Amino acid sequence: MPKVITFGELMLRLAPEGYLRFVQADRFQATLGGAEANVAVDIANYGGDAAFVSKFPAHEIGQLAINSLRRYGVDTSHIARGGSRLGVYYCEKGASQRPSKVIYDRAGSSIAEATDTDFDWTSIFDGADWFHFTGITPALSENCAALCLTACKAAKAAGLTVSCDLNYRKNLWSKEKAGQVMGSLMPLVDVCIANEEDAADVFGIHAAGTDVNTGKLSKEGYIDVARQLTERFGFREVAITLRQSITANDNVWAAMLYTGGESYFSKSYNVHIVDRVGGGDSFGAGLIYSSLAGDDAQGRLEFAVAASCLKHAVEGDYNVVSEKEIRALAGGNASGRVQR
Repeated sequence: MPKVITFGELMLRLAPEGYLRFVQADRFQATLGGAEANVAVDIANYGGDAAFVSKFPAHEIGQLAINSLRRYGVDTSHIARGGSRLGVYYCEKGASQRPSKVIYDRAGSSIAEATDTDFDWTSIFDGADWFHFTGITPALSENCAALCLTACKAAKAAGLTVSCDLNYRKNLWSKEKAGQVMGSLMPLVDVCIANEEDAADVFGIHAAGTDVNTGKLSKEGYIDVARQLTERFGFREVAITLRQSITANDNVWAAMLYTGGESYFSKSYNVHIVDRVGGGDSFGAGLIYSSLAGDDAQGRLEFAVAASCLKHAVEGDYNVVSEKEIRALAGGNASGRVQR
């Protein structure tokens, strides 16, 4: 079975109950989540072989993080232990016209302070087929940016496919810094995953005829963004998620894939959101899994979008759905009727 390696940060997620706001909360539910860890768990849930690489503190909270990954069959053997803390993020669910909010408390986390001595990339990539990271990890610290570059070079030398979700986070770094660091990493990337805001914020590439605030989307604009990204960095493929936000609870969800000079668009789903955090990660995981499964371009795109559609109906960061469920939805079974 092809093996996927992901590298990044896993955090403790603290959320008020239901739709309470931060200032109303007198208790918080604790779960785990983080972009690349989500991808590893999701691939394992779909039926794939995935390993997560990171650094966790060598105390009980670090072990809690290890256990959360092992629960879903993710290989944790390459996670370094040490440092003082696991990063934390607070998540407030939005509703109707009130948007969701995220507050980070991750400065000085174990992974942010990790160094080259923590990871043996030759050993990590032995027998692996795919390496995935996101733009969040190099934003954590100068150390993490350097580690991402080292990992990408080692992955390419070992013959792995390298994918990256741009995942720009304005609370972690500036657009200028993101463009500089991500620009140095992109020539080592084969498959780029983005949305219209990422491409604009990080590389100044805008989708003509598109306005994310009003929900206006232009297919030609997205094709042009994918073409420009490919021409600038030499990507083999570019996948762009297409989200029309009607309210915080209701979105229209779709995506496009640009590969071999051809553009493919998925069907669209009207999504009533239970939890949107991890939605993009489940898309990336679906694209990776279906690529390794040998699906054709349209099939890979439909699988990834269906996987992500289902994630929006699952609580927490992890997409706890199976390949069978995803393929049923991708095949047209979208009624949501009770299964008996």
